[in-house]
Order: sequence, then C-alpha cells, then structure tokens
Amino acid sequence: MNGRTKEILKFAITGGVCFLIELAALVALRDGAGMDTLIATPIAFLISVVFNYLFCIKWVFPGAADSGKAKLWFFISSLIGLGLNEALMYLFRVLFGEDQVLLTLFGFQLTGYMFNKTLATLLVMIFNYFAKRWILKGKSAQ
Repeated sequence: MNGRTKEILKFAITGGVCFLIELAALVALRDGAGMDTLIATPIAFLISVVFNYLFCIKWVFPGAADSGKAKLWFFISSLIGLGLNEALMYLFRVLFGEDQVLLTLFGFQLTGYMFNKTLATLLVMIFNYFAKRWILKGKSAQ
C-alpha cells in the first residue's frame, strides 16, 4: 500500500470514529435533551471536530504542521464543513423527514434524522479530506 492509500485509509478510520462520536452526541442532545435536530447537529459536529483534529495531526498526517496558523485554517475548514453539514441536514429534513422509524433492531430505533446525518457526513467527508490535507500538509499535498 502506498503512502496516499494508507493516508486515505487512516482518514476514513478517523472519520468513522469521529462520526460515531458525533452521532452519539447528536442522539444524546436530540433524544436525551430534547433539542431540535438543527440545534443539536452543530453542537455534536463541533465535539467531533476536536477529536478529528487530534487524530489528524497525530495519526493521519504525522509530521503535519501544528502551528497556530494551521490550527486556525483547520478550524475554518471545519466551520465550512459545519455549514455544509447543517445545510444538508436541513435539505434532507425537508426532502426525507426525520422522525420516521426506519429500522428497529434489538430495541434500538434507527430514525430518519440518523439516516440524514449519515448521508450528510458522507458528503462532507469528501470536502474535509481535501481541505484538511491541504491545510496540514501544505504544498506537499499535491
């Protein structure tokens, strides 16, 4: 496996772990605390960004810039990702709804907003990979 393939695999694993963190926070905020999905989504997203940053600088892009400037641009790209995520969550709420139960397994109900979150995350992940790679690796990202 070449370096770029390993990097993409590490980024995908990191994204998967951060997605689970984000989804758990979203479920806790929405279903546990009773928040509206469009309020709970950015809070959950920002929680996962902290973990994503730590994974990216320590494991996905080792030796990457960890300067104040790199941190600033990392979080700016994350805010753009947050905006995309929030817009997609709103769009999917309008198109697909969010409260319908899609699947019940061992007492756990997979609802529409969870499906919407999964779909939004997959789309935003593409943006995140290229933005964060460029930010943390700079000109060597080509």
